[in-house]
Amino acid sequence: MAKHPELFSNLGEQRSPLKMRRDAEHKVWTENKAQLIARYLRYFVFITKHGAYIDGFAAPKDPDNPDSWAAKLVVESEPKFLRQFFWCELEVDRAKYLTDLQSQQPPSKPARKYQVLIGDFNQSIDGILSSGIITDKTATFCLVDQYMCECEWATLQKLARHKGPGHNKIEIFYFLGVGWLARGLSGFTRNTDIPEKWWGRKDWTKLQKLGATPLQMAFEDRFKNELGYRNVYSFPIYEHEGQSGKHMFTMIHASDHDEAPRLMQRAYRNVMKPLEPEEQLEMELAHQLDNGAR
Repeated sequence: MAKHPELFSNLGEQRSPLKMRRDAEHKVWTENKAQLIARYLRYFVFITKHGAYIDGFAAPKDPDNPDSWAAKLVVESEPKFLRQFFWCELEVDRAKYLTDLQSQQPPSKPARKYQVLIGDFNQSIDGILSSGIITDKTATFCLVDQYMCECEWATLQKLARHKGPGHNKIEIFYFLGVGWLARGLSGFTRNTDIPEKWWGRKDWTKLQKLGATPLQMAFEDRFKNELGYRNVYSFPIYEHEGQSGKHMFTMIHASDHDEAPRLMQRAYRNVMKPLEPEEQLEMELAHQLDNGAR
């Protein structure tokens, strides 16, 4: 029986979390998750001037709160530099939110393209990556905000390996439920193939014994050393004050672009503040402009 690698294969220098103030002003609450992603992408398209967005679990988790719906916030964000949208949803009835969102989009120049893919994201990703739309030079971002263990590790490998050598990999925003994952994993007394595919190894039961920080470090380690991302940082998401204030999620941000960590830290710091004017961002991000290659 093959021996699995240690949870922390070669930790080396730990670069997460970023140095930032941890007071209430800079905390991100669970209801701000979608706003964090939309804010970051708004910053980044000022650099790339284009982009493709993949959402693996795109239907709203709370339909009564549109500000918590990432797909809607991202597609409606200004300026509209993102060109291609792939919205994935397993359930047919929930996919209607996405087809309605698509029908509500106004014409734009250059034209934007939308695809609503109904089915298992782990299978839909194959069609997305083989479509020819996402080339080595396409700035591409993928949101993985799953419920539990729906996104298989093999899917993350496909995303990380899609582009050729010398090109920045597809960027991933991976929400990890550190506040409840151990309890959830303990419930898999049957159908253990599900967490095994999610973790990509048979030693997934070891994760049940880890607290929030070691758990996120285990994932960071694999994103860096197995998926090969140059920059991997974790950003804590808290249950709102007035409730427990507990660390519920960690958003693992994996990117090869060296400006990405700074832009995400800025988004994290400003997520509950008014949006900066476009002219201000043009000036502030001008020094970070590159040739658009990702």
